[in-house]
Amino acid sequence: MKTLLVLRHAKSSWKHRDTSDHDRPLNKRGKRDAPRMGRLVAAQGLCPDVIVSSTAKRARWTADEVAQHSGYAGAVQLERRLYLASPDEIVDVVRAVAGAARRVMVVGHNPGLEDLVARLAGRPETLPTAALAEIRLSIRAWKDLGTTSAGTLAGVWRPRELPDDA
Repeated sequence: MKTLLVLRHAKSSWKHRDTSDHDRPLNKRGKRDAPRMGRLVAAQGLCPDVIVSSTAKRARWTADEVAQHSGYAGAVQLERRLYLASPDEIVDVVRAVAGAARRVMVVGHNPGLEDLVARLAGRPETLPTAALAEIRLSIRAWKDLGTTSAGTLAGVWRPRELPDDA
């Protein structure tokens, strides 16, 4: 049994229109929600063994905040291929970085993340910014993961649905 945690980056800023999409930082809400999601990960007992993130600034900042507030002890791995990745590309990255991990978190972007969750869980799920989905997979090794692997959606958490003190 393996667990894939799918986390969409927190809310980003559009304040500086001349900033490239890849370099957009978190806005005030994103800076509030990313640590909240890290605390939620800790409270739910979901601290990952591996965190891999898109190289986009908003995703990196989200991953760093979640790592810091979840009790994650490793380094966040950055993977350029996760920037605006398709479900197939996301799966390729997970297979490449997961190793013997039991629980892997991917921090990235829509629509690829929503598409991946829909394929693995067998039903669509909306992932607004900073939303987290937990998918349990009946696979022995990450090399067996594919976009058609049947998983169970064990939980979805959205910042707006959490109590203010989360």
